[in-house]
Amino acid sequence: MKGARLEGADLRKAKLTRADLTGANLRRADLRNTDMTEAVLPGADLTEAQVSGVELFRCNLQGAIFHRANLRNTNFRAANIRGAQFAGADLNVAILRETNLEGVDLSGVDLSTTLLPRSYAATLRKKAG
Repeated sequence: MKGARLEGADLRKAKLTRADLTGANLRRADLRNTDMTEAVLPGADLTEAQVSGVELFRCNLQGAIFHRANLRNTNFRAANIRGAQFAGADLNVAILRETNLEGVDLSGVDLSTTLLPRSYAATLRKKAG
């Protein structure tokens, strides 16, 4: 499914474990409550997608675009999100533990209820205090 054009697709509750969606267009797609454990999505565009409650455990999301996406209650634990873009996304109660936030764009994102890697959370506390 590399480069798939799934813009606006209804993929709610789908089982996409280990799916290769490299460079896929998932803009405005509805992926709520989908299992994408170990899926491969580098460079995928999920702008304005509904991604709440999605299991992204150990996914490759390097360079993926999540602008203004709904990512509430999404599990990114142990995912590769280097260089991903989350500008304006809703990451309330999302889990980013065990991720590397190197080069990640979190501009305009409220991280107050997001579970962050300990090192990143400590850096935020230092900046605030």
